[in-house]
Amino acid sequence: MPSLLIADDHPLFRAALRGAAADAVADLQVREADSLESVLATLESEPGIDLVLLDLHMPGNHGLAGLAAIRAQHPGVAVVVVSANDDPRVVLRALDHGAAGYLPKSSGLEELRDAIRSVLACEQWLPSTLRATVARAQSSANDADLAARLASLSPQQFRVLALVAEGLLNKQIADRLDVQERTVKAHLSAIFDRLGVRNRTQAGVVLRGLELSDPSRHLEDS
Repeated sequence: MPSLLIADDHPLFRAALRGAAADAVADLQVREADSLESVLATLESEPGIDLVLLDLHMPGNHGLAGLAAIRAQHPGVAVVVVSANDDPRVVLRALDHGAAGYLPKSSGLEELRDAIRSVLACEQWLPSTLRATVARAQSSANDADLAARLASLSPQQFRVLALVAEGLLNKQIADRLDVQERTVKAHLSAIFDRLGVRNRTQAGVVLRGLELSDPSRHLEDS
């Protein structure tokens, strides 16, 4: 029985996604999350989830960092990015970082149903309106290389990297993860080596480089 996690902080949008998903796949089990923290907690407690519909801009997630976190900590889970941002360069970056599909929030319900069916069938999915422009876009060698480096981190190493990016010190990270400080230092040494950086500041910059502006926020502010 396939299972789906809808990750979005807008209850009405989650309800619309849930309804469309139920129409797309019979006997689909659906879970919901309203923050990146709850997404990762749900994936940890329910390892059988097959697919995540991930909003790029929700509490704890500001761009591709949430996608990278899921891919690093739960590589067996497929992720379809759901976003108001339909810039082909952003779509291509998401695919480079391991997304199985990309769904603009302007998409119709039939496209959503098609996306869920396709990705659950182990296919990559893009809406027809984006396929040609994404195909013409140039993939960034930096993104492809970074995606591979992030994927080489263990789940715990990625957690340490995320906390470094938040500005936490080694002792704070150790307390948060319930490990000894020397374990954090060992993880940091491995992280620096795999990311090709020299210190925690550079490591944090790498992860923060995955942040993206939220187009819907610009509309609200205008």
